[in-house]
Amino acid sequence: MSVKKTIRKVLPNKLLPKSFTEDAAVIPVVRMHGPIAAGQHMRPTLNLASVAGQLQKAFSVKEAPAVAISINSPGGSPVQSRFIYQRIRQLAKEKDKEVLVFCEDAAASGGYMIAIAGDVIIADPSSIVGSIGVVSGGFGFVEAIEKLGIERRIYTAGTQKGMLDPFQPENKDHVAHLDGLLQDLFETFKDMVRDRRADKLTQSEDVLFTGAFWTGNKALEYGLVDGLGDMSTYVKERFGEKTKLKLIAPPSGWFGCGRNGGIGLAMGDPVDRIAAGLSADSMLSAMEERALWSRLGL
Repeated sequence: MSVKKTIRKVLPNKLLPKSFTEDAAVIPVVRMHGPIAAGQHMRPTLNLASVAGQLQKAFSVKEAPAVAISINSPGGSPVQSRFIYQRIRQLAKEKDKEVLVFCEDAAASGGYMIAIAGDVIIADPSSIVGSIGVVSGGFGFVEAIEKLGIERRIYTAGTQKGMLDPFQPENKDHVAHLDGLLQDLFETFKDMVRDRRADKLTQSEDVLFTGAFWTGNKALEYGLVDGLGDMSTYVKERFGEKTKLKLIAPPSGWFGCGRNGGIGLAMGDPVDRIAAGLSADSMLSAMEERALWSRLGL
């Protein structure tokens, strides 16, 4: 029992300060922003490891009637997306909390997979929502290395170990195998949406499960979200004007895990090696991240 509740039991209301006679609900907030990936050196990525501690702390606020989660993600790893989704639902059941999800610029692909962990999903009218599908991409460099006079050498044990090598001509059997993998992942995604939103969806699966994405306005019409608005306004309307939002910040530190799950520097790493690896890794990561956002026109 809180100190305020104990004091209220002892003294009559007229003798108590106003702050002791009126309770204000506190809603813990966890922000999940950025591309979803298992983790990249010194790059902020969204994955289970980067948000597990925040989620545990948010759901452990006993007096909170709900936990709010803001999502701004173009998607990424289907595995990490599902891990985060499952952890949210596990904690919601264990702690008996309602989950409120708020979509910002985007809750697309893996971002939407996480969003459906919410009991209520609220989007901005201009949010990008949906992209229920799976994508895999790459490049082919066969002609490029021929022009440069480069000979590709690859040694494997296992007939399929070199599958989808970008320096070899495309193999139709390998492409068919990849398509089977994508379809398997796609079915898992669709099953999750059906399980969480089936009774709210207003369009057929032929419309919704195509990988297309929509604005928050259209997502509401299609039943992908439950309402339009922003976090502060919504929680005050639900729980009262005095409701307070409490941001659950991620841990910070130079060594070990960073604020968004990036890996910090290890003691004794040569500075030049760190700088070189960081530069190359950061450039590739930035390109991948830009591609994910660009796919949504953002």
